[in-house]
Amino acid sequence: SLIGRLMFKLPEEMGLIAIAVRQTQGKGRGGNVWLSPVGCALSTLHITVPLHSNLGQRIPFIQHLVSLAMVESVRSIPGYEDIELRVKWPNDVYYSDLMKLGGVLVTSTLIETTFHVLIGFGLNVSNSNPTICVNDLITKFNKEEGTKLKALTADRLIARTVTVLERLIDIFQEKGPNGVLPRYYKYWVHSGKQVRLHNEEGPIAWIVGIDDYGFLQVHEEGKGVESVHPDGNSFDMLRNLIIPK
Repeated sequence: SLIGRLMFKLPEEMGLIAIAVRQTQGKGRGGNVWLSPVGCALSTLHITVPLHSNLGQRIPFIQHLVSLAMVESVRSIPGYEDIELRVKWPNDVYYSDLMKLGGVLVTSTLIETTFHVLIGFGLNVSNSNPTICVNDLITKFNKEEGTKLKALTADRLIARTVTVLERLIDIFQEKGPNGVLPRYYKYWVHSGKQVRLHNEEGPIAWIVGIDDYGFLQVHEEGKGVESVHPDGNSFDMLRNLIIPK
């Protein structure tokens, strides 16, 4: 809410970010509560995107770019390439396909020909409870591989996420979705996965990829490839379901 008040009062070329050690009123998609214990990398970033640009015409893609940037903030560090962080459509960061370590919430406001975008992102860096954190994955990797990778800090991963995101946006603006999708697919959890649509007795479909606007593409038996809108559907990884919200 602080950045929401400030963002229209500053020059467009000025960057703006809020960083919290802990949040007390974190928000997730669909009004869900976002838990934010100490040990997480928590921030809200303000960016502007011209409406008549590659990304401005495909604004839902921002959440995918941020999820990818969060994963690459760790896996682009030399030696950390095999730490098993992955992206889950549309806006989560996972340990393999097992459990959630982070997420993204994007809101945008169009004023004349400019999108003002607020990007909230959080990643569990060093809190082992109640599930697992990035540094637990590093410890696990060190034990299995005999390496001595150092634990990471929240401030470093926030800085790296913003830096990687800036590069991804530049690539997207120049080349469109095809400029970033190979990197996105390298880290996502869904390739070739079979799911049920609507409910546990619903039709079977296979995940194909995401389309030019960031919507999930599924191939339903006998129906060909269809796109699934992230704002109207939820991906339940535990039950392997894509269900309307």
